[in-house]
Amino acid sequence: MSTLQDTPQGASQGAPEDAPPVVALAGVTKEYPGGVAALRGIDLTVASGELLAIVGPSGSGKSTLLHIVGTLDRPTAGSVAIAGHDVAALTDRSLSALRARHIGFVFQAFHLVPGVSARDNVAEGLLYSGLSRAERRRRAAYALERVGLADRMGHRPHELSGGQKQRVAIARAVVGEPDLLLADEPTGALDTESGETVMALLHDLNAEGATIAVITHDTEIAGRLPRQVRIRDGRLVADTRGAEVAA
Repeated sequence: MSTLQDTPQGASQGAPEDAPPVVALAGVTKEYPGGVAALRGIDLTVASGELLAIVGPSGSGKSTLLHIVGTLDRPTAGSVAIAGHDVAALTDRSLSALRARHIGFVFQAFHLVPGVSARDNVAEGLLYSGLSRAERRRRAAYALERVGLADRMGHRPHELSGGQKQRVAIARAVVGEPDLLLADEPTGALDTESGETVMALLHDLNAEGATIAVITHDTEIAGRLPRQVRIRDGRLVADTRGAEVAA
């Protein structure tokens, strides 16, 4: 596995043919006190440029898998590599750096800072990049243009609809051009029309080269993605690929 190096943020780079998978899990188990096993021997590989759903009912282990893939938690057993970096070999500080540079998160609850403009909410995604404030805001403006919110840059969260808030959250997640975007129930708090808009945006970002994993309990959403990884009782029970369905 490669070691974590300082790399510039913000410029998309095509992955060479011999690039490692964005996600590589082998035999991953996660146990909690009392012998509760949330994950049981998960093997999962995600290549650069994939768009997939990680789908399962409540209590299936998909949220635990999100935390493991997102390096928010470490497995009890097994190996985890993200963008070629062996998670077990990293200190907590290096792990935080890996998350900042290589992983973008989108959550159901948006997690926007109240009273702060959409542009500055997005710029916060580059807070630890070493870039100047002016450059962070410039890249935030471009990210908002990518998600169709060029005319909402100065709006604060309370002035935005639910769908617009989620698009701001997506812009914040992709502003640093991460190797992997993890979207956790991204349409769960939205009405049907706004949810359709957000899923169409994720398809568009994937078409531009983004690697995206959508974590969901919604089998309809999962079925519209070109790959579905199904989790039940902590085990990967199906990994299917089909013809891509238009958003």
